[in-house]
Parts: sequence; structure tokens; C-alpha cells
Amino acid sequence: MAANPGEDPTTRAEIEQLRDAGDHAELQLRLHKRIQFGTAGLRGRMAAGFSCMNALTVIQASQGLAMYLKNKHGDIASYGVVIGHDARYNSAKFAALAANAFIAQRIPVWFYSEPSVTPTVPFGVTQLHAAAGIMVTASHNPAQDNGCYFKNGAQINSPMDTEIAKSIEENAVPWPNAWKDPQPGEYLRAQAYDNLLLHYNTAVWQYATYTVREWKQPQPFVYTPLHGVGGLVFPGLCRSVGIKDFTVVPEQEHPDPDFPTVAFPNPEEAGALDLAMKTADREGKNLIVAHDPDADRFAAAEKVDGSWFIFTGNHLGVLLASHLFDSLETIDSDTRIAVLNSAVSTSMLEKMAVAKGMHYEEALTGFKWMGNIARKLEELGYYVPFAFEEALGYMFPEVCYDKDGISAAMVFLLAEAKWKAQGLTPYMKLQQLFKEHGHHETLNTYLRSPDADISMSLFRAIREGPFGAGKSFGSFKILRWRDLTEFYDSGTKDHKPTLPADKSSQMLTLWLDRGVRFTIRASGTEPKVKVYIESSGSSRDQAVAAVHDTFLTVLKEWVRPFASPMTWNEQQTTSSGHVFKVD
Repeated sequence: MAANPGEDPTTRAEIEQLRDAGDHAELQLRLHKRIQFGTAGLRGRMAAGFSCMNALTVIQASQGLAMYLKNKHGDIASYGVVIGHDARYNSAKFAALAANAFIAQRIPVWFYSEPSVTPTVPFGVTQLHAAAGIMVTASHNPAQDNGCYFKNGAQINSPMDTEIAKSIEENAVPWPNAWKDPQPGEYLRAQAYDNLLLHYNTAVWQYATYTVREWKQPQPFVYTPLHGVGGLVFPGLCRSVGIKDFTVVPEQEHPDPDFPTVAFPNPEEAGALDLAMKTADREGKNLIVAHDPDADRFAAAEKVDGSWFIFTGNHLGVLLASHLFDSLETIDSDTRIAVLNSAVSTSMLEKMAVAKGMHYEEALTGFKWMGNIARKLEELGYYVPFAFEEALGYMFPEVCYDKDGISAAMVFLLAEAKWKAQGLTPYMKLQQLFKEHGHHETLNTYLRSPDADISMSLFRAIREGPFGAGKSFGSFKILRWRDLTEFYDSGTKDHKPTLPADKSSQMLTLWLDRGVRFTIRASGTEPKVKVYIESSGSSRDQAVAAVHDTFLTVLKEWVRPFASPMTWNEQQTTSSGHVFKVD
């Protein structure tokens, strides 16, 4: 049943303006299809209409989750939900509207009244033994976007997400008081954040110091929260434990929902750290630490031979893993240790874990998989210190079962101080790891797709083409072919993947000679087809050449014949900074 959007005069006026202008195409886009509930929540442009993020769609999603908890998990619903929000436009409003839905069902709400960093929500769910958590944020998306993420300590996974989506459809009409500000009462705990933040900061520091025998001061650094909420937490945490020799980029220090100094507030994007570099150059500092706007992702850069080297998520992942592995050498030899990363992240973690006699596990992309897998491994008796994905996400289960940029930054700084005492910088430590495990070069890029049908036609044509294990792929030979959509893997005894299949997504992984593995998949949240290429070799030049040749083969064999309406980025950059252009 459709709901009446008239309760919100802003969005109602927006729809009426489109109607009066006769813009039927835009009305169709806004009203015909509901915003998709996926990847543990909602994310999209803030605008009027059922396909966008607005007060109505937030109310509907929250009512659906509230009824799902009440009907399917009534035994734990009374434990309450944790609701936090970042500093984007409408985030506080959306969080308050979400709270109303749970209060209406007499489910207690641990409400974060102040703008909060995303990791404090899964941390709060675990600390308070809450039934669920909601974070209102669009993470690193542009200023016009927002989102609403649901968690159960880890992010919600299948089939729970499908069941919640059904419940949202069944509870689309706003309940009484849905549009009003939540009122103080038995079911609203409005002062939860200050207490939880204190406990969170303590947990982060205790975990970071646990990884070193005796912590030392890191080298002076520059910090940027990229106009996000990390600036409300991380500098204060550093100063409280005695780390004081750092500078916060003044233009980006305070939360600003317009993100005025960056084209795209994602530390992975070119130019995002430019102001931090200028600040560091001015002050003579050689290290940069950064968070994305909701502080669940962590980035770093180091000045090497006069130029700035920006670490990739894979670089930082193996650096943190190496540091943690060193700290585990004193652990009881009977303790079984497990680490994991996503299927599109570097294979170097597996090599490092095997060399240490640890269990390694591969996961599908996203922390909804890694958080829940970590919990299952713990139930089997493993100690799980760490997981990561290449998109600057790092998880430390002892703090929370989701990506956590605050913890990652603190662990990194104490690791950097340890390496400094050994005469190493993070970059030098990375090169040392490459010598030990092979030089790993990566290229992560994407095709812009006009629509989902064209993306589907690309994957259909690939599957119907003369490809597969044992076949040629340009100058390469295909050693292994895995198709998680069709649930096929030529590299296993029964030809079934060890990872779960997902008919609703598109994901192929190929292993080639010359140490190459690459994955092509359709994005679940953006009109893109993503490509992840990795090669490991005895030298940087060898690995770069293999990545370069793989990319050109993908372009020649698949993209040009099958996907001509799609467009690549104009310029491709490998993980070590090697640049080449698409002809």
C-alpha cells in the first residue's frame, strides 16, 4: 500500500513542482520504484519520491524493522535498538523519525543525540546486548546522499535482509506519531552516546596497546576527518592518551555537510588528501592519517623521496596484519587464530597467514559477510584478531564486528612507532613484506554503465564466449574460473565454490598465469561494473606489467566487443602509482 507523502511539506512541494512542470520522466523515476533495501540498509540521493532517501522512506524502513524484530525476534526486542547519526543534512531528523517506529512498538531506543562515528553503533549493540542498531549515514558518498544502515552487531545478512524488506512493504503507511519528534519517556534513552563513547574510546586504546609490548609516540602527523564526525572523536582520543604532536587540517576539522573542500569525500578518490598534503608540507610532517566522513574507513599517506605515497586499502591491510601477527607470537600455542578478507582484496593476507600457521578465510565483499563469519569462527573456537577489505575497511572484533576507522588509525599509529624504533617507516615495512611474500600490484577500476540491462548483457556475453578454465585469454592462460552467480568453480573437487552463490548479483573471478587473479562484478549500489586485478611477482616491474596486460586484455576481449556503451575511467593507476591511459 502506498503512503501519503503529504505530511512532509518539503517533499510534497518537490513532487507538485515536477507535476506542474509536466516532468513525467522524473516523476516516473522518483515514484515508480521503491528505494532498494540491500547491503544491510538504504542509501541514495536525498529527494522526494519512493526511490529516494527522505523522511517517508526512513519511516517506512524503520517501521518494517521494528515489526520484524517484534514478530520474528520478540525474545530480544526488549533489549532495545541503538540509533546513531552522522552530521550530514537530515541525518539527525532521520534518526529521530527512526526512533519513533521502535518506541511505537515499545522497543527501547538507545539514542545518540550527538553526531556519532559509525563504529560506535555496532560497538553499542554489542556492549548493550541490544537487538539491533541503526546508523544514519551515507559514509563517503557525495553531499546530496544519505543512508540508513541496520546492524545486529555485525551488519545484517541474508536471508534476514529479504525478510526485513518484506516487512517494510507490509508497514508502509506511517503510524500515529510517526512524523513527530520523539518525546522523553520509558522507551527513549536519549543520553546514551556520551557513556558509550567513553567505553568505545577505552576499548580502542586497550586493543591498540595490547598489540605492542610498550607503546611509543608515533612520528608527528597530519590528520583530516574530511569534514566528517571523525574530527569530533579521534583528536580528543589521541590527546587523552598522550599523543599530541599532530595537526588537524583546519579547513576540514569540523563537520560540514556541504564538504566544501573536496569534490568527493572519499579518501580513495584522487585529490581527497590534497589539503592534508599541503598542510603536512607546510609543517614539515611526513605522515598523514585520514578518515572518511563517518570514520568507518581509514587512510594514510607517507612522504617518500619527496613525493606523497598514498597507501591502498590492501597495503594498509597487510601492514596492520603484519603488526598484529607480531603481537600474537606470545599467545598460547594452542590458540587457533583466524583472519579473513574479501574476495576482491589482496591474496597476500592468505600467504602471510599460512606462513604463520594461521587459518585464513575468504569472504564475499562487504562487512556484513566478514562480521558474521568472524562470529562463526569464534563459535568454532578460533581467535579472530582482524579482517579487512581493499576499500579502506578494517575490522577488529574485540572492539566491534564492523569496519572501524578509529581503531584502525590508532593501531596503525602504534605500529608506526614500533617500526620507527626498528629504523623503518610504514612504506619501508611494506617493501620488506613484498620481499618476503612477493610484490603484489593491484588495479581497482570500474566501467560506468548506462543501465542494469547493459551490465547484464556484458556478463551474459562473457559466459557464452570461448572462455573458461584451460582456455586462452589474450596472451594469458586461464588456470581457474569461478562464477558465484552460477555457483561454479573449476578449482574445487566438486566444482562448487566455497563462497555462497548469489543469483541476484554478478561476479566472476579468474586465475591466470603470470600470478594474476582478477574479479569483475556488478556493483550492487551504483551503475558500475567493477574490476579488481592483482598480480604477484618477484619484482614491481614484473607485477606492474602483468596487471597492465590483464587490463588491456579485459578491454580488448570483453569490453569493446560486448559493452561498447560503457566507459572506463580515463586514467588507470596501479597500487604503486604506475599510470596508464585507456586508448
